[in-house]
Amino acid sequence: MSSSTAQLSAVPLHDWPAHALLAAYRARTLSPVDAVRSVLDHIARWEPHLRATYLLRPDAALAQARASEARWARGEPLGLLDGVPATIKENIATQGDPTPLGTAATELAPAAADAPPAARLREAGAVVVAKTTMPDYGMLSSGLSSFHPLARNPWDLSKGPGGSSAGGGAAAAAGYGPLHVGTDIGGSLRLPASWCGIFSLKPSLGRIPIDPPYTGRAAGPMTRTVADAALVMAVLSRPDARDSMALPPQDIDWNGAEVPATHLRGLRLGLLLDAGCGLPVEPEVREAIEQAARRMEAAGAIVVPMEPFFTRDMLDGMDRFWRMRSLADLRTLPAARRDRVLPYIRAWAESASGMDGTEVFHASQQFHATRVATARACAPFDYVLSPVAPMPAFAAELPSPTNDPLRPLEHIAFTVPFNMSEQPAASVPCGHTAAGLPIGLQIAGPRFDDLGVLRVARAFEQIRGPLPGWPQPPGE
Repeated sequence: MSSSTAQLSAVPLHDWPAHALLAAYRARTLSPVDAVRSVLDHIARWEPHLRATYLLRPDAALAQARASEARWARGEPLGLLDGVPATIKENIATQGDPTPLGTAATELAPAAADAPPAARLREAGAVVVAKTTMPDYGMLSSGLSSFHPLARNPWDLSKGPGGSSAGGGAAAAAGYGPLHVGTDIGGSLRLPASWCGIFSLKPSLGRIPIDPPYTGRAAGPMTRTVADAALVMAVLSRPDARDSMALPPQDIDWNGAEVPATHLRGLRLGLLLDAGCGLPVEPEVREAIEQAARRMEAAGAIVVPMEPFFTRDMLDGMDRFWRMRSLADLRTLPAARRDRVLPYIRAWAESASGMDGTEVFHASQQFHATRVATARACAPFDYVLSPVAPMPAFAAELPSPTNDPLRPLEHIAFTVPFNMSEQPAASVPCGHTAAGLPIGLQIAGPRFDDLGVLRVARAFEQIRGPLPGWPQPPGE
């Protein structure tokens, strides 16, 4: 899965994929210092418009790059990612840094240790250029935060990048280096990936150790290509005892994600165009997903329409449970700190104040009901295709597409089922709207088949047709 550096000679270093950078470091034709400087210069041009980063520290990044340069000169790279620029979502702890969780209500204190994904990147020699921004407590699919400046979408600055891995999505699309790591509990990797036109994989629950772990939560890569995502999966999936929900260590050949388009021949693919509830799929999104399915069918896949399986009771139950959880968290805060939380989040959580124990219990059962229904619906198929979101990116200033705290999750009906079923699911770019906004195709696979999802996504990359060039900073 290596890239030819000769083909990239006219491409700015900040746009080089990780594989090409590593090949050039190995050949001594490029230094990590050169690559990191290019990324930092590019961030300086974009960041006044995007506001995607937190703790952007150029001097620290260059110090890491110089250490990597010295290791390569000795022929002793630290690991698989030595010298490759990367960012980490703000809620993934990094030692010595505060973790505000996107909200001004958090008391800032230095983290005692790197969380597992951050530790794995550092062990592999990646240059951590910055953390990336997120909304309050990660509970919005937007870049709106009471702590961070408003994040925007590089394809259209009037739009948001999605969330909650908001800054990561914007950073990957804008060229803040090749590797970015975010998190996902209901779509927080795949939604910004779809709306920013990048690739992302929400892996099987426990494939990438994380701390703290809880139901549905996954860390995963945000990259421009499947190849770079596979590369970073080889690092992030290494074991860490801090995750009590981690999968047993498994020797997966992540290089095996590189397959030809003929890999699609004979695969039975379910096509889900109706989530069963939530906002309706907009015509341009539907057409892009149908076109992707037709391309895969032409490559030899067997595409079968699916009936919806996710229900209003399931979505509303999860919504009510998360409201109560958030309300319980808010009630632990002093009034002055609670008042700093985004009003939308407060209104959403406080709407649960009248719920009794029986209601909370019944709401909690919808997580398992979703798991059972999703696994049953997917069982007849090798993989499942669907939209990631029913619409393209929406106005940056809005907390959610509905802008209604009593209807906040209407856009996640295609994504959240796969968090609860623990199945891997990816977002891969499949087209753009007439206005130039990206559209993502979701590819979901059986539980534990993360490599299989990457392979289907890689095969699709080769048949999807040309996409527009990456967005550039205003004035360039």
